[in-house]
Amino acid sequence: MKVLVTGAGGQVGQALIATAPEGLQLIACSRAELDITNDRAVLDRLRADVPQVVVNTAAYTAVDRAESEPDLARKANSLGPRYLAEAAREVGARLIHLSTDFVFDGSASVPYPPDAPTHPLSVYGATKRAGETAVLEAGGGGALVLRTAWVYAAQGRNFVNTMLRLMRQNGAVRVVADQIGTPTSARSLASLIWQLIERPAVAGIHQWTDAGVASWYDFAVAIAEEGAAAGLLPSTVEVEPIATEQYPTPARRPRYSVLDRSSLASLGVKPVHWRVRLREVLREIENA
Repeated sequence: MKVLVTGAGGQVGQALIATAPEGLQLIACSRAELDITNDRAVLDRLRADVPQVVVNTAAYTAVDRAESEPDLARKANSLGPRYLAEAAREVGARLIHLSTDFVFDGSASVPYPPDAPTHPLSVYGATKRAGETAVLEAGGGGALVLRTAWVYAAQGRNFVNTMLRLMRQNGAVRVVADQIGTPTSARSLASLIWQLIERPAVAGIHQWTDAGVASWYDFAVAIAEEGAAAGLLPSTVEVEPIATEQYPTPARRPRYSVLDRSSLASLGVKPVHWRVRLREVLREIENA
């Protein structure tokens, strides 16, 4: 089995590299090694390597900056996935493409199933939704779109590392308490992707996160508590809940974006609660 991973420098790309099973050939491409917005480069690379599976983790993920850079977001999140899907179809590869909870508007009060109507509120969400459509249109019947949410890892720019830095610096943080979702470890996601690679019949749109739900405030409280227990933070950190309106951002975010994972229940994989995964990541940070 030959698997090509795009966006290999990112959180999920790094997790895929770290957890790759033995016995396969992994071709890990950072943005410098493969710019998915260059259609010729994409086609030439896939023709040269001829992978059986392509996993696209590359994306423009600067949610707020996308509001002022819509063309860059569209190229990375919409056009790039289309180029990958077209090239994958030409060489006979299966494409697994990562997407986001931001394709929904957050007006629901129960977990969104994969076939729920989408209504993104931001440029980021709209371009990611366009990327989903492009992959399914251009990639043929075997293409798989995998939505996830609130991804973090021990490395990189993410909510956990931002909170740890601010909590150390300031001893207190103010965090939005009325946006609800599910924190998801990049390693959890990578583990699931490797299992999906072994199941070529899984296609269309599916969703995966760790188990449980939380507000950003709940997540921050857990980071403070577990961080203190791991010796990464003092025990005196204060976390203050605030409303979305008290922390205005250029991009609108869904108030509720919990994803229904039941379409993947047949895999026999049970998600682990997000707080357990958080402890694992904090231990990794502690031991780095």
